[in-house]
Amino acid sequence: MNAFFAALLLADPTIQLLQQLADAHGPSGFEEPVRRIMVERMKPASDRLKYDGLGSVIAEQGDSGPRVMVDAHMDELGGVIRRVTPEGWLTMQMLGGWLDQALFDQRWIILGSKGPVHAITGIRDIHIVPQDERTKAYPREMVFLDVGAKDPAEVAALGIAPGDPVAPDAPFMVLNGSQNYLGKAWDDRIGCAVLVLAMERLQKARHPNHLFWVATVQEEIGLRGAHTASELVRPEVGIAIEGGVTRDAPGTHPEEAQELLGHGPAMFLYDSSQLPNRKLVALVREVAQSQRIPLQTDLVQGYGDDSAEMQKAGGGAPTINIVVPVRFTHSHNGIVNRQDFDHTVDLVVALLQRLDAKTVESLRAF
Repeated sequence: MNAFFAALLLADPTIQLLQQLADAHGPSGFEEPVRRIMVERMKPASDRLKYDGLGSVIAEQGDSGPRVMVDAHMDELGGVIRRVTPEGWLTMQMLGGWLDQALFDQRWIILGSKGPVHAITGIRDIHIVPQDERTKAYPREMVFLDVGAKDPAEVAALGIAPGDPVAPDAPFMVLNGSQNYLGKAWDDRIGCAVLVLAMERLQKARHPNHLFWVATVQEEIGLRGAHTASELVRPEVGIAIEGGVTRDAPGTHPEEAQELLGHGPAMFLYDSSQLPNRKLVALVREVAQSQRIPLQTDLVQGYGDDSAEMQKAGGGAPTINIVVPVRFTHSHNGIVNRQDFDHTVDLVVALLQRLDAKTVESLRAF
């Protein structure tokens, strides 16, 4: 760690939180390290804290007013060790929506019984790859993890066995002194950080709601924690906080995504899993304008989020998905912008302060 980065960490508790969350390893179904961080921050700011049967964290503030659920998911893309070959290689079952081309020539962490084990997914040497294969992407069936072992006995000595989780190895950094932060798992550790800071602010500020702050599990493999947590909360309004999808990377078509990094939070008007409540969309716009918060909108095919499960719970609830734009999601290295993050916290806090009983009743009136 260089001196500049060390000084930033000491001076800025928000950067400390973002680094802590991004660097924690928590593939779907193995969220324990992330959950420890979230509970440590959520419990002091809550009146009551409990869990659903899958391990999602449900923290309450207040006990009267509309039941408003604010959600972010703790899990990240990763994998699970499937088997060990006679030569000491490891095969991996992927967890979540990986592109095959993102899997090769990467560093990984295996969370074994004796602690973290470093691994790489190698790639065929260019000196032996036929000319007609050099421009092709390899399928995931060709992925093998190399931990430096020569046989199953050496693998076992490292504390690795089938079923152990695998996470990307991509440490957080402030990108060249800019307001952009590089790290893994921004989907959805950036949402987790928004949830924590908004919750802490509303512990000290007045609001007219019964708030349920929920950090869910297993979103990347089917919104599973959001389903079970929503059954317990039965929200009257649901707000998902997610990582978005930017269009400012080379090769991205504006019909595929509309967000730009550094241009403020966004709300989804459509994704493959849900359509937001139109009155809630209008309210978010109104709140953002009144607070002078820049607000983007997005419509993304091939994207699902926890608001889809909140939307269907308890007979149905108005929901919205509010996102911090992320460049390069579902990969080892993503980028977020600090101003986007800060504005998202401001927007969530202001929106929750507007959601009184009369407003919620109007959202649910058809």
